[in-house]
This record gives sequence, structure tokens and C-alpha cells, in this order.
Amino acid sequence: MAVIPRHLYLHVPFCVRRCSYCDFAVTVAPHPPGRDWIEAVAAELARVARERELEPPWRLDTVYCGGGTPSLLGAEAMGWLRERLSALVYWEGSAEWTCEANPESFTPAVAAGWAAAGVNRISLGAQTFDGAALRWMGRRHGPAGPAAAGAAARSAGIANVSIDLIFGLPGRLERDWAADLRQAIELTPEHISLYGLTAEAATPLGRRVREGREELAGEAEYAAEYLVAVERLEMAGYVAYEVSNFARPGMESRHNQAYWDGRPYLGLGSGAHSFLPPERWWNVRDWPDYLARLQSGGEFVAGRERRDAEAAGLERLWLGLRQRAGLDAGELNAAQSALAAEWQAGGWARRVGSRIRLTPEGWLRLDALAVALASA
Repeated sequence: MAVIPRHLYLHVPFCVRRCSYCDFAVTVAPHPPGRDWIEAVAAELARVARERELEPPWRLDTVYCGGGTPSLLGAEAMGWLRERLSALVYWEGSAEWTCEANPESFTPAVAAGWAAAGVNRISLGAQTFDGAALRWMGRRHGPAGPAAAGAAARSAGIANVSIDLIFGLPGRLERDWAADLRQAIELTPEHISLYGLTAEAATPLGRRVREGREELAGEAEYAAEYLVAVERLEMAGYVAYEVSNFARPGMESRHNQAYWDGRPYLGLGSGAHSFLPPERWWNVRDWPDYLARLQSGGEFVAGRERRDAEAAGLERLWLGLRQRAGLDAGELNAAQSALAAEWQAGGWARRVGSRIRLTPEGWLRLDALAVALASA
């Protein structure tokens, strides 16, 4: 019997420019071919439905348009997208429909058009409110951009707003992290996501770090900024429900929760990943290559893997530890229980009823702790 995915991710690869730290599947296109993109993801969905014997149309619980910069597609794009996919999938008003947006391109007109199409959640790439840090990143919006974009969303009737922030910037920038947190909180978003800056090898930032022309925050500074964020956000009423995500009670990201719970999902577009247990696959990253392969009927999948029992076990532990819910202590073997007790003594975990939860200090060591637990 076919596994029906209730969660759909659509990757919009277009950006006006590539940020210095970005390693995503991005194509620089200030005036992106929105109609071509919609036709491409619709064609991919139709092929996946045939190959996986998924009987259309089926209902979706969450839809997430990520990027790239979806807000570059304009005011009418989400209405066109929904109409084009309606023969294959559908989602109702109770579904969560998130679209990512950059503040400078999320105008009142775009907000109104998306709201009319049914978009009910916006994720704004603020990253920082510091002008010098924004310029260093290559971001195009100024410090006031997130406030204007958030106001546009709310005026259009989109009541669920998330804001992204980046921590761990080079110390020489002298960005005031506490001020960034305060300004984000003052915008009263329903959700805030934190991302620690990393220097991926293929990015301009990665090259500068490798050549000694840039230095990221040290381990101690990185940890201190993360712990300050957890403290300030929780004091402001945000619940740390996952290692990087904070929400007002009841406003957690339902789409991302599906990933963390290991539920099936489809990803459409260049560079997108899909998971229909036990198989994962991912698409070619380059947009022109992806489009050409779809239009010619060629293979657009770049790689596939089947999750074996060992990988599934490690993944279950890692996904459980990264969430506030934690792990069921009753499912741990004796060696794992002993290890969890050591974590509690060291302040990296705590026991809440029958659950083992990592503390913020533990979350800073998440990957190492998950591997250790899987090996015990």
C-alpha cells in the first residue's frame, strides 16, 4: 500500500544575490521565471505520483515554500501554484501554509496576494537588525525591513509570523546580539528560529575563513550567544520546543515538526529532498539542469538511499534529543540509561517524568550526544 505524504516542501531557488554564507541550492535571478518554476514542480509532482502509485488528489496537512527567496515570485504566484497543483493535491484552510520571504521583497501587495491564495504563515529572513552586519552578510534589507514586512503580513491577515536570526558572527563586527534579540521580541512574532553561522567550504565566507581573511566566533562565544538567546526568549514567553526553534505556546511549526517526527514528506524543486519510508531521495541542485531534465523527461533525482535499521535507530535518537519532548526513558537500554544519568549529573539533560530531555547546554553538544547514545 502506498505511503501517502501529507507534507509538501517546494524549493524556490531564486535570489537577487547570493549571501556570503549561503550554501543552499540557489540561482541568482532578480526577475525569476515564476511560471516555469510552477510548471516544473507540477510536472515533478505528477511524475512522483505515477511512480509511487499515489492516487491524486490527496490532502495535505502542511505546505512549505522555502528558498531561495519565494517572495521574489510576486503577488500572484501562490494563487497560480495552488491552482496548478489542485488536480494532484489539495489543502484546506486548516492546513499550515508557510512561505519564506525576505523583508525587502515582501511588500504589502505580495502579502495581500499570498493571503488571498491561502498562505497563513510567513517566515521572514531578518537574520540581524544591525546595519553593518547586514551589509557584511550581503543582505539587501535595512534594519527597519523586518518590522515593515511583519506589518505587511498582519495587515493582509497573515497572523502567524516567524523571524530568523543568525548568531555566532565574527567578533570584529561588534554586532549587539542582545539588542537583536530585544528587537525581534518587540516585533511580537509568533515564532523565532535561530541559526548558528557556519563557514561552508564552497561559499565566499568559507573561502575567506580558509584563507585566514575572516574569523568566526569562537566556541565559547558561540555557546554564550546561544544560551543568552534561550534565556531571553523563554523570559519573553517563547518555548524552546526544538534546539533552534522557539514559539508562543501552540504556534510551533507544524511542517518542521513533521520532519522531526519522521513523517513522510515530498520535496519538489531543484535541490529538494523527499522521504517516503524507507527511502530518501534528493534532486539535482542546479535550477537550469533540473528544469531541462524535467522538460526532456529525463532523470532529475541526484541520489537515493534506503534507511536501514541502524540508521533509523540513530535518527530516532537524534530527532528525539533535538526536541523539547525528548526521549522515553523506558525505551533506553541499560547502557543508554547509565549514559543519560551521566548527562543529568553534568547538566546536559534532565528527567521530566518518564522523558529524558537535553538542556540548552546539552543541545550545544547534540550531535556528539546522539552518536554516543546510539553506540551505547
